[in-house]
Amino acid sequence: MIKLHDTGVFLANGAPDSAASLSPEEGRQKTMAWSILQAHNTSGNPEHLQIRFDAMVSHDITYVGIIQQARASGMKEFPIPYALTNCHNSLCAVGGTINEDDHVFGLSAAKKYGGIYVPANQSVIHSYAREQMAGCGKMILGSDSHTRYGALGTMAVGEGGPELAKQLLKNTWDIPYPKVVLVYLTGTPKRGVGPHDVAIALVKATFASGFVNNCVLEFAGPGIAALPMDFRNGIDVMTTETTCLSSIWETDSETERFLKTHQRLEDFRELHPDEGAYYDKYIEIDLSRIEPMIALPFHPSNAWTIREFLENATDILAAVDADAKQRFPKATPHLLGKVHDGGVWADQGVIAGCAGGLFDNIDEAATILRGGSCGNGYFSLDVYPTSVPVSLELTKIGATAALLESGALIKPSFCGPCFGAGDVPANNGLSLRHTTRNFPNREGSKPAEGQFAGVCLMDARSIAATALHGGKITAATDINYEPVHHEYHFDKGVYDRRLYNGFGKPEPDTELILGPNITDWPKMEPLAENLLVELAAVLRDDVTTTDELIPSGETSSYRSNPLRLAEFTLSRREPAYVGRAKAAAMLEAERLAGKAPEALTAILNRVGDGPELLNTTQFGSCVFANKPGDGSAREQAASCQKVLGGFANICYNFATKRYRSNCINWGILPFTLDEGAPFPYEAGDFVFVPDIRGAVDAGVEDIPAKVIRKDGNVDNILLHIQGLTEDEKEILLDGCLMNYYARRA
Repeated sequence: MIKLHDTGVFLANGAPDSAASLSPEEGRQKTMAWSILQAHNTSGNPEHLQIRFDAMVSHDITYVGIIQQARASGMKEFPIPYALTNCHNSLCAVGGTINEDDHVFGLSAAKKYGGIYVPANQSVIHSYAREQMAGCGKMILGSDSHTRYGALGTMAVGEGGPELAKQLLKNTWDIPYPKVVLVYLTGTPKRGVGPHDVAIALVKATFASGFVNNCVLEFAGPGIAALPMDFRNGIDVMTTETTCLSSIWETDSETERFLKTHQRLEDFRELHPDEGAYYDKYIEIDLSRIEPMIALPFHPSNAWTIREFLENATDILAAVDADAKQRFPKATPHLLGKVHDGGVWADQGVIAGCAGGLFDNIDEAATILRGGSCGNGYFSLDVYPTSVPVSLELTKIGATAALLESGALIKPSFCGPCFGAGDVPANNGLSLRHTTRNFPNREGSKPAEGQFAGVCLMDARSIAATALHGGKITAATDINYEPVHHEYHFDKGVYDRRLYNGFGKPEPDTELILGPNITDWPKMEPLAENLLVELAAVLRDDVTTTDELIPSGETSSYRSNPLRLAEFTLSRREPAYVGRAKAAAMLEAERLAGKAPEALTAILNRVGDGPELLNTTQFGSCVFANKPGDGSAREQAASCQKVLGGFANICYNFATKRYRSNCINWGILPFTLDEGAPFPYEAGDFVFVPDIRGAVDAGVEDIPAKVIRKDGNVDNILLHIQGLTEDEKEILLDGCLMNYYARRA
C-alpha cells in the first residue's frame, strides 16, 4: 500500500531510478521544489533561503495578534495580498462581544492597510485560499498549520504569527534549503475510498519515525491523473500531520480546469520535475491498494484499516481507554462500551473544514445517504460545506436536500469541529470526523472536570456509510452505491457581493476599531547575562501538542488579549503550571524593581555569590517536554509562556520547525538535550545557565548549565542551541521579535 525508501532516488523517464546521467547535486536542481523556492529566494545563496511570499492568509484567532505586532513595529500598509478570514471565532459564544469585536477590527485593518476581508462563515481559510489565491509556482504563508496548496502548484507554509509579521514588515522567512521527498503515486482508488483514507495511511506510515520531518513532499507519478482536484486537495492538506514543511504536486489539465472554473486561468502553468530530478528519500503509494481507514484517539497516525479495526475493536478500544485514563485521571473513559450488537457504534459523525467540507466529499456522502436515514437513535450527522460557493452549488445539484432528508444537518462554513468549538460530543461519546485532527480534547471536552470524549478520523464516504447504518461503523467499500459525478460551478458573485478587497488601496486615515478585549502586548525584557529558570512543567509524553500547551475551543475567543489567554496555558495538561509561572514572574518583577528576593538569593547561593549574581541573572519559568510543538501553528503556544514569564523550553527535539520558530520569536530559548541524556528532574527544580547572553551572541551551540534540585543537590547538565541564524540570535538577545524591530526602527 505504502512503501518508504530511506535512500536517494532520481526520477528518470517518469519513474524512480537509483541512477541517472547526472549527479545528485545537479539532480536536486531539477525538482519543482527547487525552482519555486529559488524563484522566491532573496539571499543569493541557494542553500540558505530568505523567502518572500506572494500572499498570506490568516483567520480570526491569529490576525489580530499579527497586525498588532506589525503595527507596533512600524507597518504602514500590507505589502502583499493578505486575506483575513473569519472561520474560527465565528460561532464561539464565549465572552460577549469579543468575537465580533475581532471581526470588526479585521475589517477596519483591511481598510486601513489594504487587505482582503472575508466575513464570518463565508469560507474557511484554506478554501478561500484555494479558490482565490493559490496559483502554479506561487508561495503562500499562512498562520495556520494546514496551509497547504501544493495540489494547485503552490508551495504553502503554515507558521506562527511572528513570521507573518516579518513579511508585513518586508522581511524574509529564513530556512536552510530543506530535504525534498518524492511521493510517487500509482494506481486508481477503488470506489468508496476517499482522500482521507490516503492521507491517514500516509500519516500512519511516516509520523512516528519522523520520516519526512521538515521536508518538502513532492508528489509525482501516473496516479495523479486519476485524482479529481478535491481528492488531491484532501490529501495535500493532511500532509501537515506528517510534520513535513510544505508540499508541491505536478499540475495538469485537472489543475487547469479548477483554476478556469474559479476564473483564474492566468494562474495556471504546468509543473513537472525535470528529467533526472533527485530526491533525498522517496515514498511509493499504490492508490489501488488503499483501504478505508480509521484513526483512533489521540493522533491521526494511530490508524488502522476499518476492516482491521472492526476485527480487533475490543483490544484497540481497551488500549485507547487505558491511554485516556492515564492522560485524564479525573475522567472515566469507556469507549469499549461502543462494542455491542454485532458492531462498533459511534454517537456522532461530522464532515467539515478544509479537509472534509469539500464539494466532492459532500456530494458523494449525499449519494450514499440519498433515500436512506441516519436513524432516530443517539447517532447524529453534521455537515459543514467549506465555503458559501460550495454550499450554494451543493444546494443547486440537490445534495443538500438529500442530506437534510436523511436526517443530517447542514451548518455554516466554520472550522469549529476541528478545534473543539462546535459539535462537542456527550461524555464518553465517540465522534467520527472528516476533519484534520483528533488530538486530546480537540473535540471540546474538559477532562479536568471529569469529561471525556473520543474522536476517530474517517473519510466522508465511510462516515456516510456509517450514518446509513444508524452509527454502526461501516466502510464505504462495504455498501452498494454508484458515485455520480457532478461538475462544479463556482459563483464568484457570492464573494463579490460580501468580501472587502482593498489590496493596493490602503486608507491610512481609517481608525482601527479596538474592542475592550483587544490589548497590546506587555513589555518584555532583553536577555540578561545569566539565566535562572524554574521548571514549572515537566511533561513526559512522547510528544506534546500545541493543543496541550494552549488549548483550543472556548479559549480561542481570548486570543486578542495576551494576559487573559495566558491563564489557560497548559490548563488541560498541567493545571499547576500557571500558578508556578506567575510566582516565578513575581519574583523577577521584584528583582527588576531593585529588590533582592531572599528566595532567589538563596537559590543562586548554591551556584556562586548569590547577591552578586542577582544583579545579572534573569529569572523565570521553563517547560520541559520530550518533543514539544506538534500540531497547530498557533504562536500562542509560545507567547503565553512568555507572557507568564517563561524564558526557555528544554527538550530532546522540537516536533516542528514552526513551534521552535515561535519560541525564538517570543524570546524563549530553544534548548535541546543529547538524545538519551537523562533528565530526571521535576517541577520545582531550577536550571542555571551562566553567560547565556554571551553564548547566544557568539553562536555557541554547547552550553554548560547546572540543575539545582529541591533537595539541595546541584547537577551539571549540557544544553544545546543549534543552528541559530544571525537574526534569530538578535531576536533572542532583544527578548522577542517586537523588541528586535523596535530597536531597529
